[in-house]
Amino acid sequence: MSSDQRDAASATMRVLDEAGDLADGADRPDADGLLAGYRQLVHGRRLNELAGALVRQGRLAVYPSSRGQEACQVACAAALSEGDWLFPTYRDAVAIATRGVDPVEVLSMLKGDWHCGYDAARHRVAPQATPLATQLLHAVGVAHAARLKGEDTVVMALCGDGATSEGDFHEACNFAAVFAAPVVFFVQNNKYAISVPLARQSVAPSLASKAVGYGMPGVRVDGNDLAALSTVLGDAVERGRRGAGPTLVEADTYRVEAHTNADDATRYRTADEVDEWAGRDPLTRVSAYLRGVGVLDDDIEAEFTTDADRMAARVREGLGVDVAPDPGELFAHVYATPTQQLVQQRAALQAEFDVEEAR
Repeated sequence: MSSDQRDAASATMRVLDEAGDLADGADRPDADGLLAGYRQLVHGRRLNELAGALVRQGRLAVYPSSRGQEACQVACAAALSEGDWLFPTYRDAVAIATRGVDPVEVLSMLKGDWHCGYDAARHRVAPQATPLATQLLHAVGVAHAARLKGEDTVVMALCGDGATSEGDFHEACNFAAVFAAPVVFFVQNNKYAISVPLARQSVAPSLASKAVGYGMPGVRVDGNDLAALSTVLGDAVERGRRGAGPTLVEADTYRVEAHTNADDATRYRTADEVDEWAGRDPLTRVSAYLRGVGVLDDDIEAEFTTDADRMAARVREGLGVDVAPDPGELFAHVYATPTQQLVQQRAALQAEFDVEEAR
């Protein structure tokens, strides 16, 4: 690993500062591209707000909010091409929606449906993974298979800081580096693994510096800076696509809301800490920059807000539709070719329903 790569793993790459001004030495971002990204940020924030409200109304069982992390969510999805794959965690609903999956389908699992809610193969988005780091192994497997087949597929594998303490994280990084799998390991370091602070998880100078041990590049980036994230993740995806292997990207960000609606975050962090990070809001940073260069005004802002409200109304309506359960689905996706035992069980269950209907 070169000295430049070691520096990237310890320094935090930034394009826009917290006030929305161009950081010292940074190149000006593409304003039109950043405006499109800002529209996605507005939609992502609205989706987080809506999902929280639906939980309070009893229409969703649980929701792990990514408020404060929306720049990470938008940038990682936008960096991918149509043929690439996204492997999300339970906190990445906004990333999945940005990838193009209907938000109604994204949230349906949290409503209590038995499946992930969307066609993973069609969208090239794996099911949201609740166990920490298990999806990273799956992501590496897909990437390695694509490389063996000569495809130019790149896989974006998402995880949080807590997942870097898991053995699966180590196995995935090691395998990907050894076999030059086209994977971007994107760690959204939001400072807490539920209630466990980062200092109780790792004493490494940064999570990106863990890449040194695997022989892959590690880059630390301001996770509330959409422009910087777009550059770093875009470069990592391109590196994987040209066959140069995996990259570990650490985004320095913060989970502004509680872990889920079942969590009492006041037990392990202070209101002052939350307020400090709330002042680093990724939306206001991009908005300030775009207004400063004359690309964003009140009319465009209102248009984005109206579009986001329409999306929210459609999602509320979609999630309010009760779907009649089909007991036959219990047997539909156990095996590609059902076993004889499953065929018999399905027939027996159907016979019972037929008897009931005949009465």
